[in-house]
Amino acid sequence: MDTVVVTDVPRAPLASIDRLAGYGVATVHEALGRIGYVGTGHRPTHLGSRIGGSAVTVLCWPGDNLMIHAAVEQCQAGDVLVVTTTSPCTDGMFGELLGTSLQERGVRGLVIDAGVRDVAELHHLGFPVWSKAISAQGTVKSTAGAVNVPIVVGGQAIRPGDVILADDDGVLCVAQGAVPRAIELAQARVEKEEAAREAFRAGQLGLDRYGLRDKLAELGVRYATAAEYGAR
Repeated sequence: MDTVVVTDVPRAPLASIDRLAGYGVATVHEALGRIGYVGTGHRPTHLGSRIGGSAVTVLCWPGDNLMIHAAVEQCQAGDVLVVTTTSPCTDGMFGELLGTSLQERGVRGLVIDAGVRDVAELHHLGFPVWSKAISAQGTVKSTAGAVNVPIVVGGQAIRPGDVILADDDGVLCVAQGAVPRAIELAQARVEKEEAAREAFRAGQLGLDRYGLRDKLAELGVRYATAAEYGAR
C-alpha cells in the first residue's frame, strides 16, 4: 500500500452537486442505469438527511483512525469524507470530536466502511453519517495509510473527487465526469414520474400505464373467479 496524502484533487462545481443531490439517491441511481450504489450495508445513523459532495477518500488500517485525522486537513466546504479499511473493521473509528472538526471545515457528512460512536452527539451536532456499524470500541493512531487515493466501499470503486450522494435510501457514487449527464437523466426521470403520479391520482392502474397486462399474459398468468379457482 502506498502511504500518501494527495493534496490537489479536482472537484465538480458545487452548484452541479447540489442540483444532483436534490433528486435523491434512488432517482439518480435509476436514471444512470442502476450503477454506483454502495449497497445496503451502509445506513444513516439518523434518518432525514440528504447530502451531496465531493469525495475525500481515506484508507485506514482496521482499528486505527490516524489517516482520518490526516484527511481533515485536505477537506474543503462541500466535501464528503469517505473512509474504508484495509481489512474488515467495525470499531468506532469516528465520533463527535472528528465530526466537530469536519463540520467547521464545511464538510457535509461521512460515509465509513467501519463503525462510528457518539451517535447521539453527532445527531445533536447535525453531522450526517452513513456507517457499516455503531460501536463504542475505540481506536489507536499508529499506522500510516492513505488519503485521496482510489478505494472500494461496499464493492463500489470510489475515486477522490467523485460525487457522493447520500440520503435515507443509502449511498451513491457518481463519477465526477458523469455529473452533467446524471443531472440530465435524473431530470428526465423526475418528469416521467410526475406524469405517472398524475395518472395514478386520476385512477389509472400501473397494469395499464406500463403495459403489464400483456406481460402477465406472456407469462401465462390467468384470471379466475374464486369459485373457478377452488374448483380445480
